[in-house]
Amino acid sequence: MSDCSDDRPPHPSPSTVRAWVRLMRAQQIVLAAIEQDLKAAGLPPLAWYDVLLELVRAEGGRLRPYEIERRTLLAQHNLSRLLDRMEKAGLVLREVFSEDGRGRWVIITDAGRAMQARMWNVYAPAIQRHLGDKLDDAQADHLAALLAALSRNS
Repeated sequence: MSDCSDDRPPHPSPSTVRAWVRLMRAQQIVLAAIEQDLKAAGLPPLAWYDVLLELVRAEGGRLRPYEIERRTLLAQHNLSRLLDRMEKAGLVLREVFSEDGRGRWVIITDAGRAMQARMWNVYAPAIQRHLGDKLDDAQADHLAALLAALSRNS
């Protein structure tokens, strides 16, 4: 006879469940607080900053949509609508990719660079207020190492 316990998937320990719940709550609380700080300053949502930052970092200030998707972890359908709004606001423009008439480049504009800088002027103090003021550097380094362990591919 075989042991039936081998057929059941392993369950997380109470410590693992507690860590999961606290990770999810902390993420929601801190992100909501930072989003509120941006909103109070009359700035767009954090997802806009993420896209603008990746474009600022990119060679020539341009990326293909799938590259933005991969770098920001935004879902394709969400990214497409977001880029529509950002283009309408004059922060990015889309240009035909010459090697493939169906593809597009997303290019940051001067207004997009200025918006990324304005957003960072609110975002940086928000990170400090909601994270840096609550953890010393050693704790922040430890947390970063723990999160890196969770981010590694298994």
